[in-house]
Amino acid sequence: MEQISSVNNKLIKDLAKLKQKKYREETGLYLIEGFHLVEEAIKANRKFVYLLGTQEALDTAASENEVDISGRNVILINSAIVRHLSSTKNSQDIFMVLKIAQPKDYPFNYGKWVLLDQLADPGNVGTIIRTADAAGFDGVVLSPNSVDLYNPKTQRAMQGSQFHINLIVADLPTTIASLKNSDIPVYASMLDRAAKQLPDFAPVAQLGLVIGNEAHGVSLPVAQASDEKLYIPIKGQAESLNAAVAAGIMIYHFA
Repeated sequence: MEQISSVNNKLIKDLAKLKQKKYREETGLYLIEGFHLVEEAIKANRKFVYLLGTQEALDTAASENEVDISGRNVILINSAIVRHLSSTKNSQDIFMVLKIAQPKDYPFNYGKWVLLDQLADPGNVGTIIRTADAAGFDGVVLSPNSVDLYNPKTQRAMQGSQFHINLIVADLPTTIASLKNSDIPVYASMLDRAAKQLPDFAPVAQLGLVIGNEAHGVSLPVAQASDEKLYIPIKGQAESLNAAVAAGIMIYHFA
């Protein structure tokens, strides 16, 4: 185990930069924080680049998660460094650095998928991924201009589901074409007069379910590529539903 006590240490400075997308892309690394995410990464047999924590936090990881803290990539840090690395107000004093393992290509020839079209809110994206995981979906596809999957807020909202299901960043029209070539229907959630109500759709064995941007909805190319448009009937006076809430309703309808 190595010990670092200064926030001016080069490694600590470099790891703190991982809170920014630019440096995550440059290094191919990302940072997770907190016992639950660390535990889920270990359960998923993810090899970490670094594990950092206070003595108490590392001892807890060793005793409760059976983490070997004797390695050279385990780093003992102090509370000042914790504050420097943390993205939360109440840190649990433990961090893990992982490699970004993002598939460059994926054969969309089976399964149930949620397709996120330009979603901008990390909390919504993380919640949708967590819901898709809970409902037994095979994965979530994010358009390249959706929020960064490795954003600390997105990571926290996923609550470990990032280690359970397929997460792909890909062009959505191309993905939809691949799904349709495999006879997998694609439904786009839209507030549109031509759309059908969600109860009119029977659950299917495989599908792609498109969720659009929080403010602008599903983009035109994605809508045109989809097989059907659907919407959730609103019985009260609210104009629309939160994207993550709407996604949860639809995901479980088709689960």
